[in-house]
Amino acid sequence: MRKAVYAGSFDPVTNGHMWMIREAARLFDHVVIAIGENFEKSYSFSVAERIEFLNAATAGIKNIEVVSLSNEFLVNYAAKLGADYVIRGIRNSSDYEYEKSMRHINSDLNKNISTIFLLPPRNYAEVSSSMVKGLVGSQGWEEIVKNYVPEVVFDKLKSRFAEQKKAKEFIC
Repeated sequence: MRKAVYAGSFDPVTNGHMWMIREAARLFDHVVIAIGENFEKSYSFSVAERIEFLNAATAGIKNIEVVSLSNEFLVNYAAKLGADYVIRGIRNSSDYEYEKSMRHINSDLNKNISTIFLLPPRNYAEVSSSMVKGLVGSQGWEEIVKNYVPEVVFDKLKSRFAEQKKAKEFIC
């Protein structure tokens, strides 16, 4: 069985992530989506929310499993799962340089785990979780953001923005 791990923060999951997941599911028999948790970072969504988003967004994909991962090297986690591959996305030259370095470090840690790079189509190449979060709140943001995230994420962003707006009105 060809098993792979696709890790990221998914804060929140975007349609670019979903393209990666669908492509990985097509290429591998089983894909584990590992939601990374770095205690030095602050996240907009909890791990539980990110798991919920990914489970909802991947509900129709049968060979997907969503888990959280913290305080462990990705290649060691992949080996523990019996996966031979790690999936990484490259959107631009900056991603390439970073991912190339990580691939070499991962190889130093475990030579038996191969890194597979996927390049998303042009319409997803500029989409990132940070970019999506940065758009929320500007006039007309809903029309743009709905194109970049799964519906479950869009609904949560809308409700969270409405709550924050209401709280600001209450304070003023």
